[in-house]
Amino acid sequence: MAKNTDPKADSKAKTDPKADPKAKGRKTDVRSGADIRLEEGRPHSASGKARLKEHYLKSVTPALKQDFGYKNPMAVPKIEKIAINIGLGEATGNSKLMDSAVNELAAIAGQKPVVTKAKKSIAAFKLREGMSIGCMVTLRGDRMYEFLDRLMNVALPRVRDFRGVSPKSFDGRGNYTLGLKDQLIFPEIDYNKVDKVKGMNISITTTAKTDAEGLALLRHMGMPFRQ
Repeated sequence: MAKNTDPKADSKAKTDPKADPKAKGRKTDVRSGADIRLEEGRPHSASGKARLKEHYLKSVTPALKQDFGYKNPMAVPKIEKIAINIGLGEATGNSKLMDSAVNELAAIAGQKPVVTKAKKSIAAFKLREGMSIGCMVTLRGDRMYEFLDRLMNVALPRVRDFRGVSPKSFDGRGNYTLGLKDQLIFPEIDYNKVDKVKGMNISITTTAKTDAEGLALLRHMGMPFRQ
């Protein structure tokens, strides 16, 4: 018997749940992989890489070479890591606050946080050595670029009366620290499930040697600095 060589029939058989018994009850999605990843909070380009990383390689690196005259490509500053820290002194009397902070930070960063412990006892604050007082996460690689992309283009613009971040929060060695008052600006957080507003510090560590180089790096990356 001759086989069916019609390509339309083959494609129909693969996508039609009735034609494929294994597909019964399984949802099909005709969207592209890039669209799905973006909707899931993973800012990727069509090639599957973090789009902010591609922007750094294609646009930011040449711009920094022109601004500072780097001759060695390895001398061009880059972002090394991003640390996000939530301090919760109140968690000493309410352990549920710590659980919610860990879950929220995991949703924001896309990585499981580490619970930070008190290094010494302070009687005035009813604090004992080893008690849980916060949580933090350190991001590197693609997750770092993805988080920074969402921070600059989604979260910060949701701040009420936002006019840009301060360009003066560098540490003298090209590293930048940003403080946020609450976690609700991140779309990953469900407002109805928040039991307490929690602030956080975001520290961006770069390989820049001066604040001017660090500022130029983050400005070219798209950080909305105040004019």
